[in-house]
Amino acid sequence: MADQLEHGQLSQIIRRATEEVFTTMLTVALKADEAYFEQAPPANFDGVVSFIGLAGAWAGTGSLCCSSKLACSLSSSFLMTELTVVDEQVLDAIGELTNMIIGNVKNEVEEYLGPMGLSIPTVIYGRNFGARSLGHDAWTVVPFWSGADRLDVKICLAPKERVVHEHGTRSREFILP
Repeated sequence: MADQLEHGQLSQIIRRATEEVFTTMLTVALKADEAYFEQAPPANFDGVVSFIGLAGAWAGTGSLCCSSKLACSLSSSFLMTELTVVDEQVLDAIGELTNMIIGNVKNEVEEYLGPMGLSIPTVIYGRNFGARSLGHDAWTVVPFWSGADRLDVKICLAPKERVVHEHGTRSREFILP
């Protein structure tokens, strides 16, 4: 087992995992675009973002980002019902799609980085909001297109480091990604 994962390998794993979920669970055509690194937090966003944590010897976050329109379309296909506004059903469906896609990524990444756990997804919806990871590592982003609508699948992974934070006379140890 290797102790690292190259950007190209990770982007291929993300492509396979996403395409597998879309092929087996949705009837939505999807086309992968060129993967890239995202160093800085993205500009403010309108739409739906779902996050899921990964933990093990390496830790980080996986994310899905899309417009409200695409979130409704994907959720409609997934749940086999017509959904036109972002509501609890759409948020739950996007959370479950995130769980499946990032779960598939986790399963394949474990061959390189060792066993990992997966948190439950957190889904955010709104307009003109931003999100960032407290880590300083770059995200591997693989954009996918469904017609004119874009879905970004993102992963940020880094080895865990131990740091000691002193507060007053007590010290606490935190594990940071």
